[in-house]
Amino acid sequence: MPQFILRFLALIVVVLLPLVPAQAASDGRPIPGMVRVRIETSMGHIVVALDPKRAPRTVDNFMKYVDDGRFENTKFYRASRAKSDPTRRGFIQGGIDTDFRRTLVPLVPLEPTSKTGLKHVDGTISMARHKEPDSASGNFSIFVGAAPYMDAAPGRPGYAAFGHVVSGMDVVRKIMALPTCCGKGPMFGQMIKQDVQIVRVVRLDGKPAPTTVVRPWLFQPKGQRPNPK
Repeated sequence: MPQFILRFLALIVVVLLPLVPAQAASDGRPIPGMVRVRIETSMGHIVVALDPKRAPRTVDNFMKYVDDGRFENTKFYRASRAKSDPTRRGFIQGGIDTDFRRTLVPLVPLEPTSKTGLKHVDGTISMARHKEPDSASGNFSIFVGAAPYMDAAPGRPGYAAFGHVVSGMDVVRKIMALPTCCGKGPMFGQMIKQDVQIVRVVRLDGKPAPTTVVRPWLFQPKGQRPNPK
């Protein structure tokens, strides 16, 4: 091939490289034994690696929401900041919120840290729930800094941690820094004033395995419960 053609092709590559989406580089390589997921938000992308070996039920439950598209067009709605260190300790919470149309039932008992041995450290992703240990569904939290109060202790099983962030912690911190207000009970003052959209959550490893469960949010108005049969 003539030398001038080679130079021309090299120039095209140099020009087009900046146009490659930034997330393509940040997804990283597969991690043995882990399942990576990319959370695409209106403020940027977050890639998490999930641990199906230590938290099989929790990862399986989360991936059903992913593969079904149940996280599409949901949101991060909560930002909790530690009063003693608000920029370096806290968490963000997102998912289906109270949209019952997206909930998979029956709820599956997930593995708390007392069973997995996982810890809530910087970058941990963990399932959100009510006071009852087996009440988690389609909401999750991502932590900034260590949160030992979420781990198991005598008389406390801990929450269901099931993976960690591998890229995009800068996005997590930006969301956590957003203005908040309102809320009730433990969420008082922690509701993000302008929700951060979760555009979609994408599986990066393995083959999607969507459920056959109906997807009522695609055709049923929010707030309208299905008629009992």
